[in-house]
Amino acid sequence: MTSAQQLLRSQRELLLNWTCDHPAPLLRWLYDADVLSSTCYLSLLEKSPSNAVAQALETACASEESSQKFLSVLKEVQDYYCSDLHLWVNTHCRSEIVSKPAPEPEKVGARTKKPKGPIAKLFKGKSKGFSPTAKPNANEDLQPTKCQKLVKLRVPISAHKTTLLKRMEQLKCYSEGNQVASNSASHIEIRYTDLFVTEDNDFTDSSQHEYFDLASRRARIYDHQSCQRIKPSQLLSPQETSGQPPKRVKVKGIAGIGKSVAVQRLVYEWAIGKSMCEFTCVFDLRFRELNLIEAPLSLLELLGERFRYLVDVLPDLLTTPHSLLFILDGLDEFKFSLQWNSPNKIIDVGSKVWVSELIVALIKGDLLPNASVILTTRPSTEAPKGFFQRCCVVLGFEEKQVQEYTTKFYKDKDVAERVFEYILNNDNIFVLSFIPLYCYIICTAMAEFFASGTQDVGDFKTLELNPPRTVSEVYFCYLLTTVKHHVLRGSAGRSTPRSEVLSLAKQQLTNLGKLAYESLLQRKIMFDVDDLRSYGVSPADVQSTFLCQILHPLKEETIEMFSFFHLTVQEHLAALYCAINLFSQEAIIQALDLWCFGLKPPSTTATPLKDINISVDKLESLQMFTRFFMGLLRARLEGHLEGLVDFSVGESDAFPARLGLWFQDQFKDRKMTNQTALNLLHCLMEFHMKETTRMAAPEIKKLNLFKMKLSVVDCAAMHYVLQFSPHTLLELNLGYSNIGNRGLWRLWSILHRCESLYLRYNSLDRQAAVLESAVLKSHECQVKKLFMCGNNLGPEGVLELWDALEHNTTVEELFLDITGITEKGTENIVQCLSRNTSLKLLTIVGNDIGEVGRSRLRELGKLRPELRIIANFVDDLGLLQAYLDWVEEIRADRDQMDSVKNVDALQSVLKGLQVAGEKVEKGEKAKKAEELQMKIHELLKSTSHLIGRK
Repeated sequence: MTSAQQLLRSQRELLLNWTCDHPAPLLRWLYDADVLSSTCYLSLLEKSPSNAVAQALETACASEESSQKFLSVLKEVQDYYCSDLHLWVNTHCRSEIVSKPAPEPEKVGARTKKPKGPIAKLFKGKSKGFSPTAKPNANEDLQPTKCQKLVKLRVPISAHKTTLLKRMEQLKCYSEGNQVASNSASHIEIRYTDLFVTEDNDFTDSSQHEYFDLASRRARIYDHQSCQRIKPSQLLSPQETSGQPPKRVKVKGIAGIGKSVAVQRLVYEWAIGKSMCEFTCVFDLRFRELNLIEAPLSLLELLGERFRYLVDVLPDLLTTPHSLLFILDGLDEFKFSLQWNSPNKIIDVGSKVWVSELIVALIKGDLLPNASVILTTRPSTEAPKGFFQRCCVVLGFEEKQVQEYTTKFYKDKDVAERVFEYILNNDNIFVLSFIPLYCYIICTAMAEFFASGTQDVGDFKTLELNPPRTVSEVYFCYLLTTVKHHVLRGSAGRSTPRSEVLSLAKQQLTNLGKLAYESLLQRKIMFDVDDLRSYGVSPADVQSTFLCQILHPLKEETIEMFSFFHLTVQEHLAALYCAINLFSQEAIIQALDLWCFGLKPPSTTATPLKDINISVDKLESLQMFTRFFMGLLRARLEGHLEGLVDFSVGESDAFPARLGLWFQDQFKDRKMTNQTALNLLHCLMEFHMKETTRMAAPEIKKLNLFKMKLSVVDCAAMHYVLQFSPHTLLELNLGYSNIGNRGLWRLWSILHRCESLYLRYNSLDRQAAVLESAVLKSHECQVKKLFMCGNNLGPEGVLELWDALEHNTTVEELFLDITGITEKGTENIVQCLSRNTSLKLLTIVGNDIGEVGRSRLRELGKLRPELRIIANFVDDLGLLQAYLDWVEEIRADRDQMDSVKNVDALQSVLKGLQVAGEKVEKGEKAKKAEELQMKIHELLKSTSHLIGRK
């Protein structure tokens, strides 16, 4: 055994005693130094602290090289531990105990070349690799006169880092009572799954439910925009335009999308010395805490109160603001109004002002302009983009991250694989899974059905349900699971009927549901102790019952606040309250009139409808709640709410028909917004009763969801309802909805019944062309107009369409502008379309078909003189005007301006105009073409940042 190994072996008990209280820094640095493998590192994080350090020491002593690395790591992390360890490091790492000189440190992978922490940088002697025989260099000795300030900072900054680590290393899992999840690890290194973050154009429709707004935002992200994606760790990375890191960064995202977890990970990485090491100090401030400040105070006082162990060094820290980072988390929870347009005030760190003024000054840069600031907020909260150098939006998980999260959630890999496969194959659930907190809810709900040995212990019989298929079912299973585990905790029997489980929790669920419902109508998401008590909810129950998985305590200093741990959980409980307290058919119809259209019932005895006023402009915020209600109404009719209600709606089987008449009237007589119409389709799908849907579907003659940015689950809702319609749908307009191939596949079996089918700009490719070709070949095809403009069908895809049209007898107009058709894509056009008898109009502009392609079109024109072919933009005045209108629309709509697809399309139009412009004669067409060229040039110039990213 050689020297470094001998040293560690002989000093094992001392090292263990000094580091076992908080092993996280030691373990992480050992992992990054390749002393611990990934598997070993993660397993140690789950062990008790003393066992983790003991095993790490054992691993390090396996070889001389790893022993030397261990000692080097000790020098880097000594500031996290006691002064005895500091003395030991200074004594043993520089003494001549080791008889054999150590070799030069070997270069390890890029992963191990982490920047030194700011404390390590302050002391040059600490930053060198371990060399057992090295003697202290006089030049390395710190000069007190030069480094007095740095020495003064060392201990308090170390205390700050250690405090942050202990506070940030655990992720809350919303599990029972003691907050330790039984089915998943809670350490941030184990549970954290990276998020999808992208630059944001700050376009927000605040009237829309934040989940739907996010779904729309995600629908605009294309695979070839991957260069726009940034990791949370890159929020402060240099910008492309200036090459400088931004000083002010805004991160927005809906509730549960992972904003707070992302910044928690950032703080953890800084505190452990692995990220943002350019900052001497990071101050994390939560707006929930700032709400407690009722009197004017200075920044110095605020930080001194929040970080008391830094009081003595705050004046020194604040003299170098460029080395400070402020993280302001949860602006949406701030109860004070922010005056963004107020005149700039001269404020320094000692100026006493209201906390709202302090925050505005810090963000605007009136206070500490050289400091860095990261602000997180929900989309509905105003924080003007002009004050920030970078604005980002968190979009949650992508498919691979959903799989990663599922794998981390379950201990059993087989269960994880089966759950992920089920999620992947169920569109309704798959679309939910991109929100991390939804992922938690889904995985908790699925555990009952996929856990190993479940069937043997009777858990299936306990729930008496099949694995969930709809959003409502997912949440109901989650609720059943949390209630059941609490009721049956410590019980040997696992076959307790669901009705008995629910009856035991009836009063608590009713009280909690009423709180959720009445607060939802007021758009209130935070509650104090008095709020809970006024609804019969005891704060003590939040820790001792299943409520700990429903309500999230936010204990700050002297005030204890609560919130539902996700907005959708509040909406689901509100819907449950209404489902068990609306007894008559008439009351339910009145409720739907109120929630969907703002029609207040003239008179009612139903408790949920009394003294309720809902602003019409706030109705969209109730859409998810309404869907939950419809799903729970079905559960009630099927007897799944037994234990909460004692009888079915209306005591008869007539209610599905009565509800069918209501939906029928809405689609027949009422003018609705696109969003409302889509929500009614979702309500029908959640209710999932054929009798009701069969009555409603025939009244849908046209469905216009233009620019709705639809998800796969939206397509599933359309398909579910329209499949029950016996007649032709006059128009289905899904233009600019970005449904993609997956969405088109979900709708495929009903598309043949659409007379006018608008599929423009939907991120479709060759696979979609194959699907659409099958529709056109169907003997039942009734499509007369087909709009496929702006999709990347490519030459192979278009060849499929020509082949389908050879025998099709219904299509009269086909629009294939800007679809990626090349010369190859015209190979069979003459053969196929010369035999077609129905097609009267074909537009194929904006495609680079070459001279051979144009020759084939001329030949086709001779064979089919009645077929009007528009191959150039200047061939048709109406087409030129349509594209001018389109360009104006893009100019006015910032949402479209950031679409790389539109940049591609604009360039295609410009190229087509340039080719055709050489042959066009002077006149109105020439003027329109020139105007269109000029406007496209202007637009492309304004979107040059997108062109560069392609």
